[in-house]
Amino acid sequence: MRETIERYGLVATASTGLVVGLAAWAAGAPGVAHWSWFAGTLPVVIALAVSIVRALAAGRMGVDAVAFVSMSAALVFGEPLAGVVVAIMYTGGNVLEDIAVARAERDLRALVDRAPRLAHRRAGDVVADIPIDSVAIGDVLVVRAGEVVPVDGTVTGTAAAIDESALTGEALPVTRRAGEEIRSGTVNVGETFEMRARATAGESTYAGIVRLVTAAQTAKAPFIRIADRYALLLLPATLALAGLAWALSGDPIRALAVLVASTPCPLILAAPVAFIAGVSQAARHGVLVKGGGALEALAATTTVMFDKTGTLTVGGARLVAIETAPGESAAEVLRLAASLEQASHHVVAGAIVAAAAAQDLALAMPTEVREAMGSGLEGRVGGRAVCVGSQAMAFGPARLPDWATRALRRASWRSALAVFVTVDGKPAGALLLADELRKETPRAIQLLRGAGIRRIMMVTGDRADAAETIGAALDLDAVLADRSPSDKVDAVATEQRLAPTLMVGDGINDAPALAAAGVGIAMGARGASASSEAADVVILVDRLDRVAQAVTVARRARRIAVQSIVVGMALSAVAMVAAAFGYLTPVAGALTQEAIDVAVILNALRALGPGRGAARRLRTLSSTAAQDLREDHARLERSLDALRGIADALDDAGPEEAVRLVREADRLVAHEVVAHERDDETEVYPSLTRYLADSHGLSAMSRAHREIQHLARLLGRLAADLAPEDVDRYLVRDAQRVIESIEALVRIHNAQEEDIYEHAVAA
Repeated sequence: MRETIERYGLVATASTGLVVGLAAWAAGAPGVAHWSWFAGTLPVVIALAVSIVRALAAGRMGVDAVAFVSMSAALVFGEPLAGVVVAIMYTGGNVLEDIAVARAERDLRALVDRAPRLAHRRAGDVVADIPIDSVAIGDVLVVRAGEVVPVDGTVTGTAAAIDESALTGEALPVTRRAGEEIRSGTVNVGETFEMRARATAGESTYAGIVRLVTAAQTAKAPFIRIADRYALLLLPATLALAGLAWALSGDPIRALAVLVASTPCPLILAAPVAFIAGVSQAARHGVLVKGGGALEALAATTTVMFDKTGTLTVGGARLVAIETAPGESAAEVLRLAASLEQASHHVVAGAIVAAAAAQDLALAMPTEVREAMGSGLEGRVGGRAVCVGSQAMAFGPARLPDWATRALRRASWRSALAVFVTVDGKPAGALLLADELRKETPRAIQLLRGAGIRRIMMVTGDRADAAETIGAALDLDAVLADRSPSDKVDAVATEQRLAPTLMVGDGINDAPALAAAGVGIAMGARGASASSEAADVVILVDRLDRVAQAVTVARRARRIAVQSIVVGMALSAVAMVAAAFGYLTPVAGALTQEAIDVAVILNALRALGPGRGAARRLRTLSSTAAQDLREDHARLERSLDALRGIADALDDAGPEEAVRLVREADRLVAHEVVAHERDDETEVYPSLTRYLADSHGLSAMSRAHREIQHLARLLGRLAADLAPEDVDRYLVRDAQRVIESIEALVRIHNAQEEDIYEHAVAA
């Protein structure tokens, strides 16, 4: 804060000196003007001298040295007007930087605010609130519903339902039974439970994360700015030319003219203006960049590391499939389960209710609800006895039927949680819940590679099987699983030593890694968090593809900054040569430099624009229109789920049931799938061509439409005049193959279409 105030004071002093001096000169008082300009320049020279001494003590030298030499020489040789002009340019550039960096304080406020202040200690039958620092090892603590676990310990008594996503990234809650370990910073998402402390607050997991973030930020190497790199070349060249001009001409004013003409205003102004313009451009995409320095570092990155949960994935339990017992309806199983789960505040219950709401199912209020901690929920819905819970609650010690075994196998493949539903004592189905990949994630990865990122990795605290499934789906270069927060810091540090590295995350467990990376990007759309405080960049909208946009904007801003610096320095070199030969006086050199500065600033301001590629797109699809197209796909998803259920049901269907199922599949494909694809071909695609640079992609998508229609004709032929006596295992197998081919092809086709919609939407 003190340094910022000093910088504002210096630019005010220099500006005041210039204005007063110009007024005095216009009034015919050149002596007053001279000393006004001198007084405006001297404080800047003194402050700059102190700054340079400190930088040299730390082993650094940059653009400040060139500015110092220019201003000092102007004062020594009696040209204070040139000096005050340089002073204003220099201090103004620093103030521009301060404005952009003002939001970059990383004080871990979110971490501290989230940490519990009190713990509920039980002594006998009395529960008393005590300061968190007063918890001793062996204390019995009560953790109420929704509270953060205060210290590390073990569960006593009843089991606890715990959300560990803040530490491990695991999206689904876990059950910790008596005697099992529980860590501070996790959240109780079930009923009140008791635990025994095995560590004090300062020695617990959560406090360790705070220390990790602090250490990572402190250890991060300072970023070397573009301007400082170029200054190392400019300073010796300037001094050599000025000395040569003085020596050959015998006139020290020529040396001063060279120094003034070499004033590093292109260095001082070009990079800050271009990067601040880039910060503004990024903000239009919902990306908050904490200053030009962060944007400059972002432009240099070649390696990107992603957290999994909440970053590559949606970050919570989502219904991904419904497995039903023979003869049961998937929609009815979901409706009954969601009706009952309305009485629970469990994370899984919320996901089930949300899935039913998305399908517009009419829910009924449950009665006689009883919750068995760690097992599930039971009650009555519309006069029917319904249970929703674990495998043990649904089947007990009995042997699982084939459909339930298949459900568990599919849950294992998808790293999903299987929640079984029984109706009137009979198992009716299973709801598979998992953390799904974000729809825009594949496109985001593709955009990053297109932006020049050479290596993309995932580092997560989640299990290896779940992480590797995501990594394979996205064709990532490496997957690091089962990583604790400290392990993540080590992994980021290793990659940072090999190449400039960007880390993207969203949870408390990601904060140390974000702080340790060359650039940390936090997915902050769901509210302020420790990751947002520790990061250099915050994505304010819940869209992963904004990471690629941030990289693209940063690289364009850096390219414009370098271009401005090179062109500005080339023009300055011409002016320096002219001054060396006596064609420019010091004041004329200062004015020439001002003209160069204006040109540099105007060029740097181009970073405010979207660039040629974006400008070529004259029209953009509205986000509302794109949302309508996505909703059409969401409605089609229900038909695809039904087709998947039909394919499964054909496994055990008799001849008459098989005929009914095949005809139902044919009806769904003809009236829902094919009708949707024809509408796309005749109405949607022609309208989309107005928003795309070329229609080649749509032509390729039309090929998928033809393949879907071909498979639909095959299914129609198979279903036509089908009778029970025609059904054999070969016909059933052929029907399943066609149905599953249609379902899989339409799903991937829809995903590709949504990528095109996103490309056509206004950013």
